[in-house]
Amino acid sequence: MLTQKATPVMLPPGASNGWMAEWNTMRIIRGDFTDPRVIDLLHTHLTNARAQTAPGSAHALDITGLQSADVTFWTAWDGENLLGFGALKELSRAHGEVKSMHTAQQARRRGTGRAILTHIIEAARQRGISRLSLETGSWEYFRPAVALYRSFGFAECPPFADYVLDPNSIFMTLDLSGRSPD
Repeated sequence: MLTQKATPVMLPPGASNGWMAEWNTMRIIRGDFTDPRVIDLLHTHLTNARAQTAPGSAHALDITGLQSADVTFWTAWDGENLLGFGALKELSRAHGEVKSMHTAQQARRRGTGRAILTHIIEAARQRGISRLSLETGSWEYFRPAVALYRSFGFAECPPFADYVLDPNSIFMTLDLSGRSPD
């Protein structure tokens, strides 16, 4: 039973209220790595990420990686239905990384990914992170994710942290500092 207090889901700039109408009671809470529903969806995420990109180019975190002290993992729920998850990895005090974004098949194209990403961005801002980056695949399978990230203002960038240039990866970043680019 999920008993943690839910975090309200905030709309990103320019989003309409209609995108969240699909879910009556969506709540985003810290992920429970002992919940078999979470474990199953994480397994699906890893399997799909590895199947949809070239060997050695899938950078999705497994359960052990998501339990690292520098990673915060959240799950999105509608009642007892797991809709998806996402994580924030702190690379430094000023730089964070979006990790392990995944939406359950039955919840796709209904606002779940948008709600999770909004939550991650807000958590990063609250922590004083001024730059949020991510890596995703460059293959067809990842195009909806890239479109979602672009809709939030993420722009392509060079590899960051320990990543290296890879034609199977797209690197993106978002300035959270509030300053306009020069």
